[in-house]
Amino acid sequence: MLKKTNKNWLILSMSIMTTQAMGQAPSIIYPDTKKVDTVDDYHGTKIADPYRWLENDHSEETSQWVKAENKITEAYLSSIPFRQDIKKRLEELWNYPKNSAPVKRGKYYYFTRNDGLQNQAVLYRSEKPGGPAEVFIDPNKLSAAGTTALGNISFSKDGKHAAYSINKAGSDWQEIFVMDVTSKQLLADKLEWVKFSGMAWKGNGFYYSRYDKPAEERKLSGKNEFQKVYYHKLGDPQEKDELIYVDKVYPLRSAGAEVTEDERFLIIAVSEGTSGRELLYRDLQNPAQKELAVLVKGFDYEPDLVDSYNGKLLVRTNHSAPNYKVVLIDPAHPEEAAWKTIVPEKQEVLEGVGTGGGQLFLSYLKDASTRIYQYDYNGKLQHEVKLPGIGTAAGFGSKKEDKEFFYSYTSFVTPPTIYKYDITTGKSSLVNKAEVKFNPDEYETKQVFFNSKDGTKVPIFLSARKGIKLDGSNPVLLYGYGGFNIPMTPGFTVSNLYFMEQGGIYAVVGLRGGSEYGEAWHKGGMKEHKQNVFDDFIGAAEYLIKANYTNPSKLAIRGGSNGGLLIGACMAQRPELFKVALPAVGVMDMLRFQKFTIGWAWAVEYGSSDNADQFKYLVKYSPLHNLKPGTSYPATLITTADHDDRVVPAHSFKFAATLQACNAGPNPTLIRIETQAGHGAGKPTSKMIDEATDIWAFTMYNLGMRK
Repeated sequence: MLKKTNKNWLILSMSIMTTQAMGQAPSIIYPDTKKVDTVDDYHGTKIADPYRWLENDHSEETSQWVKAENKITEAYLSSIPFRQDIKKRLEELWNYPKNSAPVKRGKYYYFTRNDGLQNQAVLYRSEKPGGPAEVFIDPNKLSAAGTTALGNISFSKDGKHAAYSINKAGSDWQEIFVMDVTSKQLLADKLEWVKFSGMAWKGNGFYYSRYDKPAEERKLSGKNEFQKVYYHKLGDPQEKDELIYVDKVYPLRSAGAEVTEDERFLIIAVSEGTSGRELLYRDLQNPAQKELAVLVKGFDYEPDLVDSYNGKLLVRTNHSAPNYKVVLIDPAHPEEAAWKTIVPEKQEVLEGVGTGGGQLFLSYLKDASTRIYQYDYNGKLQHEVKLPGIGTAAGFGSKKEDKEFFYSYTSFVTPPTIYKYDITTGKSSLVNKAEVKFNPDEYETKQVFFNSKDGTKVPIFLSARKGIKLDGSNPVLLYGYGGFNIPMTPGFTVSNLYFMEQGGIYAVVGLRGGSEYGEAWHKGGMKEHKQNVFDDFIGAAEYLIKANYTNPSKLAIRGGSNGGLLIGACMAQRPELFKVALPAVGVMDMLRFQKFTIGWAWAVEYGSSDNADQFKYLVKYSPLHNLKPGTSYPATLITTADHDDRVVPAHSFKFAATLQACNAGPNPTLIRIETQAGHGAGKPTSKMIDEATDIWAFTMYNLGMRK
């Protein structure tokens, strides 16, 4: 039973009564969230935005609303009798050593390790693989709550210095520090207002990207403009850094720097958003070249640097090759007609190219599963790297002088496993296998395919205990993303394992908008074709029901960020198809996303309401604008965080307020707002376990898995 109070939400009168013995859900009194008379005119169409005030993340009103909503959510979740049982089992599953693949830099091998329940993984180093290791950087010591995370780390060519970045409380803002590798002492160097940047070393310094210092009240929500590339010389204060690149005409272009391994070429990759790139270069060995020059003209394709080779540049590109190819470009003659194809396009999508030991390692996706091939720099195939099975492999790369490197392999039911790869023989050998407290032989993953609304063949990975009966009664968690050229590939998490332990099926669908099948697949879910993504996801749910895996009362859906948009849109379009909806850090207001932080960069993927034609299709699926009063919606737990400066929490705030006002059915519609956390990266283990506990408690209770 759901009620709404007429009292002002600031004077919240809230009670939750549990009647577990009668099998009834807790009754909830929601805040009577105030509405304001805000109306925008979009090309002649009036659109009301009554919860606009929730966009002000610094106001006392918003703070009080967050506290009120969190109080309701916590009261509901704490009434679920098996909540603590879930947390206990998750802690048991989470508590195992987690190691990354070692990477050799200088005379040391560097790797991260989390002993089990540490909030942040610690960076270690050893002089030989498997030998005695010492702590290099321990981010757990940087904040008492474990909310400061290690971001990127980059070593100078001589191995004497390491530049690394940290993120605080989940924000995308970074600070860069420099350490003396031998003594592990910090230098005086500190760089601020860095965002979406690596550190590309050249000589006694490195290139990096930053923005101007924002106003304090806007640093987590203000639009990021005029990203600049600088060169920082060790020992200099940041204000002395040399400006290398800024586009003064197009403030929304972003730029990042790379330097080839031989330190000859500086490459500046410029983009107008998340799709489409231009490559600029400077020959650092040619004193006559003072200015950056165009290597690959933008912005219709996705070129990225592989390496330099005999004074030329190897580039992976989808120019005239939707599944990507590798070409060699002479900077003196960068016109396309002069490009030399090194590895031509294949039927499978070329996801990335690594280098090591003078070889190329090409990573392809075959139905969203990794395939690795070793080539020489002239494009001659050496052999395929044999992997353990259908899964995801990463880490194929090292320095030119190396004879071996380490990579990781994982699948939905296989914890990350570390292998050593011999570049000369092409043989892999097991180094480290994670020991999780479960028996992987009891679980299996299979891949099935279905035809979407327009007949497109779409893949789904299904992972569960062996022997699942197709009687239509299985609890299913259907996960998707569908955007930004990002594929959904197999990966292991103990959180999903817990759901499978309880008899659930974890289903991951490879939606259009991702890169599972190349650029054509990506474009099939972009802009005016975005509805294809939702149709694919809805089609996956309908397939699972028709094939007797589950039924609507046992079906939960989940996605984060762009996947949060997916969940919001699908629950708005087909509320009767799902029992539980779990939209996380979602882009819910498709008419205003471009006005906050880095949101403008997504316009190349979504379109923008500033454009009259694009507004017409955006308003048709925008989750916030397609909730209908008097509709019965699925049991919904929205999750977001107060320091999310990627997808600002206002998206989720306004969606939650609107959903609570519109929902006429018996299902709870709650929002869980994490504090001192952001979009997800760097979240401490303790917060991840707490969040997973609440999500599974909510899901399992509403699916009737436990009482």
